[in-house]
Amino acid sequence: MTSFDSDGVKLAYFDQAGAQPDAEPVLLIHGFASNATINWVQTGWVSALAGAGYRVIAFDNRGHGHSEKLYGLEDYGAPLMAEDALRLLDHLSIPRAHVIGYSMGARIAAFLALAHAERVRSLVFGGLGINMVRGMAGTGPIAHALEAPSAEDVKNQAARTFRVFAEQTKSDLKALAACIRSARAPITAEAVGTLKPPVLVAVGERDVVGGPASELAALIPGAEAFVIEDRDHMKSVGDRTFKEAALSFLGRHPL
Repeated sequence: MTSFDSDGVKLAYFDQAGAQPDAEPVLLIHGFASNATINWVQTGWVSALAGAGYRVIAFDNRGHGHSEKLYGLEDYGAPLMAEDALRLLDHLSIPRAHVIGYSMGARIAAFLALAHAERVRSLVFGGLGINMVRGMAGTGPIAHALEAPSAEDVKNQAARTFRVFAEQTKSDLKALAACIRSARAPITAEAVGTLKPPVLVAVGERDVVGGPASELAALIPGAEAFVIEDRDHMKSVGDRTFKEAALSFLGRHPL
């Protein structure tokens, strides 16, 4: 990975060109406590997209992976992190791209498209359905879990799952706590109804974090919903059928 400056914040990214010089760019935005490598490389997304002829770009969100760690509440929030994504497109001189976001990355992708619709050709929201507009409960317990002396000290099972995952990804727990505590700008049903790019919403059948895909898709004119069968939030991201649905969707909406 290399890095670029996003308004004073150093962010790590990679840019893997597809098989053809004029390959269509796909920007990948990972989820909370993950990073570009774990979310997109290890799950086979990069190889699948590159194999289909796309130019694949992914970055570590601020506070994650190899990107700069920040500890103030004002340093995070999906609208601000969406501007990081925009600056990466600017840095690479990419006027328009397909955008795939997973979980927190889907929220960031939504804010990117709402603020800069002309830069987004199509959107794939993975791992986040109707809870995009309902909001995510339990951020306080997750922050406390990240700040606890150890995972064994966390009694809330759902929050403990995030702590264990953060440890597995070798994340900076203090930075993640600041990220999850930061002001969570709401996305209203009315706002998602104004999204201009084509949208695919893909959520696991057993994903209680993201909520049903169909309910979010129903709020967005022309959006498609895809249910990832028998998958929860963690296991949906690398699912083969999810990749196939996304590749089919991208193919129907060329640049």
